[in-house]
Parts: sequence; structure tokens; C-alpha cells
Amino acid sequence: MRRAVHAAAAGACAAGAARLAYSALSRRPPGGPKAWSRTNHRDEPVTLLEGPAVAAGAIVGVLVQGAQAGLAPAAARPGSPGWRRAAAVALGGAGAAAFGAYDDLGGSGDRRGFRGHLGALRHGEVTTGAVKLGGIGATGIISAALAGGSPADVILNAGLVAGSANLLNLFDLRPGRAIKVAAASGVLLGAAGRDSVAAPLAAGLALLPEDLGERAMLGDAGANALGAMLGASAAGLSRTGRITVLGVIVGLTAASEKVSFTKVIARTPALHWLDMLGRRPAPQRPGTEPPGTEPPAIEPPVPQPPPVAIPAQWPEPAG
Repeated sequence: MRRAVHAAAAGACAAGAARLAYSALSRRPPGGPKAWSRTNHRDEPVTLLEGPAVAAGAIVGVLVQGAQAGLAPAAARPGSPGWRRAAAVALGGAGAAAFGAYDDLGGSGDRRGFRGHLGALRHGEVTTGAVKLGGIGATGIISAALAGGSPADVILNAGLVAGSANLLNLFDLRPGRAIKVAAASGVLLGAAGRDSVAAPLAAGLALLPEDLGERAMLGDAGANALGAMLGASAAGLSRTGRITVLGVIVGLTAASEKVSFTKVIARTPALHWLDMLGRRPAPQRPGTEPPGTEPPAIEPPVPQPPPVAIPAQWPEPAG
């Protein structure tokens, strides 16, 4: 009961901090609004400021939850100290947000996925995406080491942090999709007793209306941060559970290099319904109108014979 109350309080703080951060950043965007403006799938402008705001709110919530756990009686503190667990989750989120923001602001988007960035490295080109991948990997190792455990556990947990950060970012291609995936993952982790997911999920859900309304998007900063914090929360699972989760992450990441998640979702009715839930209707392409909505047919004009030219004056008869 105490842990549930702490998780609820952390979630409320995270949601409030995320909304406050988004409002403050929108009023005075670092570097100006243009630096954070992007074009979405409708060719409409959106802001990336949602990402830093979500990351900031989630970190605040996690630290509040850690402080509450630290103040609890020693007998009510399972496992490692609350501050240590909270610091590991917060560090994972902060590092992923920082490197994600670096890629958001400095990346060109010409290279995508592991294949694109590693291919560029083979040709001597260091992309911002490659820097981000390396930075999040290092952050994952530090976060996992802070959480504690055997060397095998540290390697496994680091994989969860970095892998989750990268995977969730792959879903940030349509409004609200990444937050919905994070929410579904968080519910599963929460059911397994990982209450540290409360803060990142509350922060993401607090700005979900901005995402669904296509006014803002998570970007790399927000999606990487949410994913990393979910991965750090999963570090509390059993070793078998963690290996299973990491296997799913690796499998989906590998599949993303060959298969379009957007196309799979569009072809699967249940996933498509969830993906469109709360979103603006998809833009209608010519020729895809549902029956009964076609414009009325227009009858072609009846061809008319060409007009006959009449002389202005008939010639005089010969006299």
C-alpha cells in the first residue's frame, strides 16, 4: 500500500512537472522556436519541445519517488536503497534525453537505423546518430552499474536501458504512437511489480494531448528518455524475465531494419484501431473515398455542330 501511494504521488509530480516544463520551454525555447520546429507526416509544423519536457517531468517524478523510499522505515525498503534505484532510472533517462536532443538538433536525418549509422562509420563518417547510439550505450552501462548486481546483471541491464531507448524511438513516427507503446509496456511492468514506471508514464501521458493533436512530438529526446527509463525499471525483473524482455527488444529492433512498423500496424485491424485512437483522421487520398461519398457524376456536354459563317453582305448579281 505504501509503495502504491508513493508511485501515485510520483506520477502526479511527474505529470505536473512535465506540463510546467512544456509551458516554460514553449515560452522561451532554447535557441529559438525554429531550432525545435519540424514537419510531420502531414507536412505540418510541430515542435520537438515535448521531448525535453517529458524527460524533465519523468526525472522529477522518479527522484520524488526515490526520496519517499529513502524516508521510509528500513524494514519497508526491499532490495537496494530507494535512492540508488531512483538514481539509476533517472540517470538512464537523463543521458538518453541529452544524447537524443543532440541528435534532434544536430542530425540531418540522411542516415537512419543501425545499418545507416554503422555504414557511415565504415566510410569514416561520424553521424550524430552514431554519437547518440554510443552515448546511450555508455549511459546504460553507468545506470546499470549504479543499480548494482553481478557483472552479468550489469551487462544485461545495460542492454535493457539502451535497447529500450532505441526501440521506443522507432515508434515515434505517428502522433501518440510512442507514448501508447510506452503505456502498454509500463502496464506490463507495473503488473510485474515495477512501480518505478509510474513517473515516466505519467509524464508521457500528461503531454499525450499535444502529441495526438499534432502540435508537438517526442522526438529523439523524449522517446529515448522514456524508453531508457522503462528499460531501467525492467532491471528489477528476474533474470529470466530480463533475458526474455531483452530478446523481444533485439528481435523487434532487427525486424525494423527489414519491415515497416507503420505498414504492419496499418494492415492489422486491432493495431490500426489503437494507433488511430484519439488522433485526427488520416488525410484522404484521391480514389480512396468510402462508398456514397463520391462527388456526383457530371454529364459530358453534347457535341454541337460548328457554326456556319454567314457573309455580312451577299454579292450583287451580275447585270
